[in-house]
Amino acid sequence: MGVHLDFVVSAIEAAVGRALEAGAINKGEIQTHNWGRIARMADPFGHGICLIEFRGRGYDEIAHE
Repeated sequence: MGVHLDFVVSAIEAAVGRALEAGAINKGEIQTHNWGRIARMADPFGHGICLIEFRGRGYDEIAHE
């Protein structure tokens, strides 16, 4: 059974760099939305990881999208 974790970060480029150095696999480019930015990644075992940098109202911004 796979696991997926989301981490809220304050500086997404730096967080992606640290994750890659630790062995994470990049699953695409950082995407920008009106609520913030997201980087989709996986750990070496294939478990999903999203790094999220919010702007504005955080999770509330997504709920009102």
